[in-house]
Amino acid sequence: MADTVHSLSDRLHEVLVTFLTDGAGAAATTGLHDVVARASALGPDGTWLVAAGHASLGGLACVYGQKDQAVLHFDAAVAAGYNDCVALHAALIRPLHDDPRFRSLYQRMRITQADLDEFFWLHQEMQITVQEAQAASLDDIGRLDTGVSLLPLAPLPTRAPNTPGVLAARMELAAVQTAVRQAAVKAEFQRSAGNTSLGLIDDSWDEDRARRDARHADDLESQRLRAAQARTFVERPGAGTVLMPCPPLGSIVHPG
Repeated sequence: MADTVHSLSDRLHEVLVTFLTDGAGAAATTGLHDVVARASALGPDGTWLVAAGHASLGGLACVYGQKDQAVLHFDAAVAAGYNDCVALHAALIRPLHDDPRFRSLYQRMRITQADLDEFFWLHQEMQITVQEAQAASLDDIGRLDTGVSLLPLAPLPTRAPNTPGVLAARMELAAVQTAVRQAAVKAEFQRSAGNTSLGLIDDSWDEDRARRDARHADDLESQRLRAAQARTFVERPGAGTVLMPCPPLGSIVHPG
């Protein structure tokens, strides 16, 4: 079957989720190189996937302390349209800021104010998603009911971006959301199954408490759903759509 932007988007999402779930490894590196190679063959439609793949490879190189490789991948990402200046201020990337090659590629990036607003929202939402998952895990400690609570997630923005780099950042958030929800649901099923087993074999099972726990869990899930919906990205009226240089390197405070 011939590759399409949709099929390679799914593949990139899968690779990023695997990386977030299993950690940096040869499989993630191989998968990203595969996405870059196949997306390159799609022509202009696939350039944002090329950018996303190279940017992720740059991040992996930083994890391994491979500074030269990281700069090369970020340079290739920028050449393909990458412009996530917020991501390039993350703690993992900051050691590259003193490298003249990195400073040069950063200065080539262009962005609109509207896209910059979304970049900030996307990276903030990545942090919130992880924090919400951690809070939900703590809330589940000691729960006696057998229900399974999903982790409510904020919807991805649907505005037409001014630059293709936004698509790469949306993919990153989507991968974080998927990885976090998969982990949360797995833990929920394990807890539910354990409580079911205890309820069958333990005469001291507290059914009244289990019912109270279930109601409390439902209330918390409803609160989290409303909060996630309230965080939906809304484009700021009047946000500029004219390309301009990114904010100076070092001037952005990353949400993480």
